[in-house]
Amino acid sequence: MQIVLISGLSGSGKSVALKLLEDLGYYCIDNLPATLLPQTVRLLQNEGHRQLGISVDIRGAQSLPALPDCVADLKAHGLDVRVLFLEAQTEALLKRFSETRRPHPLSALHADRTVSECIVQEREMLADVAGLAHRVDSTDLSANALRAWVKQWLSLDQSRLTLIFQSFGFKHGLPLDADFVFDARCLPNPYYDPALRPLTGRDQPVVAFLEAEPLALTMFDDVASYLARWLPAFDRDNRSYVTVAIGCTGGQHRSVWLAERLAARFGPERQVLVRHRESWADTI
Repeated sequence: MQIVLISGLSGSGKSVALKLLEDLGYYCIDNLPATLLPQTVRLLQNEGHRQLGISVDIRGAQSLPALPDCVADLKAHGLDVRVLFLEAQTEALLKRFSETRRPHPLSALHADRTVSECIVQEREMLADVAGLAHRVDSTDLSANALRAWVKQWLSLDQSRLTLIFQSFGFKHGLPLDADFVFDARCLPNPYYDPALRPLTGRDQPVVAFLEAEPLALTMFDDVASYLARWLPAFDRDNRSYVTVAIGCTGGQHRSVWLAERLAARFGPERQVLVRHRESWADTI
């Protein structure tokens, strides 16, 4: 049996992810208290279900502390348990609550608190859950992009460490799910060539431009050497994911090129996933 647990901040896209699982044939349950997880899994397993999608979040706040032990118990019984944690920048969450005019779930418990204060409290309450999970920052993702990223994640071999290379634009903010951040803004910028401006770092003219720059090749070598040296330590720590975020100004050229080149370098020996936050359609 495969069990996908979806958690994260209110407004970060949990409903989109759960609906995707339902469309893929998973038996889905929204807002299940963590303490009911073991018996629910056993019941559905006895009924013949083999793929479950379950949302566990702040709405079941009282049972959240039990979630880590429940996940460990299910894994000890040989079940394939995957935990996905969705989050977003506070400004993006505030905008989404304003657009939908829905109250934050914690507002019912703390009527005197602003939405911003509820978001801060929610982050704190879910910190232990985030530590169990593969984290995805949905700040600048459309619903289609989020669905694409979740589908990529579902296809991974969970028994191996996954090395994720994610490009982004600094002008849109740092990604929340990064373990390492490298800054490619010091490299020559293809943006200032009118012929290259509408392209991305995956297009051959931009690749040729950057690979003709010694500074760009030196940065690639340095980042690759650093990762090659330290990744074995993450293996020994039994980490499931390491996200390497590479930023440039707009997230279209230099960071995309460097992420793609690093993925090609480590792909033959590692399980690698490439994500381009600002040009996500290129990754599908």
